[in-house]
Amino acid sequence: MTQNPILRQALGAATSLALLAGTATGHELTADAGNATVADFDIVAADITTEGRTATFTMSVAGTPGAASPDPGGALAGAPVFSYVWPTTLDPSVVGFETGAGILAFAVTIHPDFDDTPLFDESNSGTTGDDGGTWHSHWVVLGPDDVCGDGALKVIDIPEGATPPLPLTWPGLPILIDSPGWSPVFEGPRLSVTVPFADIGAVAEARFDGVTAALQVNANVHAPLLCVTDVFDVASGDLSLPGQVGQ
Repeated sequence: MTQNPILRQALGAATSLALLAGTATGHELTADAGNATVADFDIVAADITTEGRTATFTMSVAGTPGAASPDPGGALAGAPVFSYVWPTTLDPSVVGFETGAGILAFAVTIHPDFDDTPLFDESNSGTTGDDGGTWHSHWVVLGPDDVCGDGALKVIDIPEGATPPLPLTWPGLPILIDSPGWSPVFEGPRLSVTVPFADIGAVAEARFDGVTAALQVNANVHAPLLCVTDVFDVASGDLSLPGQVGQ
């Protein structure tokens, strides 16, 4: 897969919140269809809204979200991942990671070669270890790593022996990932996930974007473990995180 140059802009965009403050007049991001080769990843709208102590993440595409999935690679090493992602300006500490650890993003993913939600049985098969091939949700902390490609992003690795703050539902992988078990809902062209928050006020002040992307597990299975390898579409067009959370 080809590296998308938009990835190189992500870190700077997320750290430019002060410049973005007050510039967004509406909360939903809309986009023209036709920017992605596969309609199922061609974003036409992305949003985050709050009600009470919950936030709902939504994304609409030109095709059918969740209809396309990667072909199994046969092993964890080199395993492909497809994802619908909401990069945000939220600090990672909001969900239990270390303050300032990187770009906090909410993601709905699928990867048939491995399971990273050991607490949940998303496929209702009676076991919790075979759900990678079912769409499920994560919090991930992203950051750049040239090992993944020039300026490319990865899910940030946990160095061997390090013990950073982690959410209670961290799945045990040596990366900054959380598997909270919030179930995605697919309705026609729209995908949505409702997520409870202890600090809903922080969410209400956040900015966001919508991204569809492919990731891949590194052949060495660590350092880096999971790289972004291709961006299918970006709601804003430039990953500037202009979306404003609405009620």
